[in-house]
Amino acid sequence: MTATPAAASQIPAVETRGRLGDVIRAAAGPSICAVILVALLSAWVSTGGGGTITRIRLQISLAAVPMRAYTRQAAAKISTATTFLTIRNLSGTADALVAVRSPIARQAVLTERAGPGGRTITVSSLEIPPHGMLSLTPFGDDIVLRGPSRFENLQTVPLTLTFRHAGTVTIQAPVTAPGAP
Repeated sequence: MTATPAAASQIPAVETRGRLGDVIRAAAGPSICAVILVALLSAWVSTGGGGTITRIRLQISLAAVPMRAYTRQAAAKISTATTFLTIRNLSGTADALVAVRSPIARQAVLTERAGPGGRTITVSSLEIPPHGMLSLTPFGDDIVLRGPSRFENLQTVPLTLTFRHAGTVTIQAPVTAPGAP
């Protein structure tokens, strides 16, 4: 049998309509899932489930580390040093002072005092309310430097403050006369 030119020019038609429909049906499932997933994630984030990124702004002022005593011999007999410090929270999110380090102290601890003349207790953190202030003094909440080396002849003492949300800040606290802020 010989092919006629008319028969050779007729290539079997591929059903493009059928294949196109199959491709659309195959892509529809994952596309619908992607749209639903994006909608669910958007709803979760808009209701606060995704968390928030809030910049915590703190202002540290009135920092001081008073000398333990006026003489070297008297200072050597005192095993702790106290601090004065004011921390202002300029943001609408609470934060907390969770740790303090200083190269002049063997250990730095956070303490709270229950009223004037009250008992001092060591705590794991000191809260700083939103748009509020934390005042650290030897007469209330405080940072106590335990086992400090001689620092009375220094101009400043470095204090590295670690906050729950704001991170770590290192300040230079001036050394002042005994008992003075």
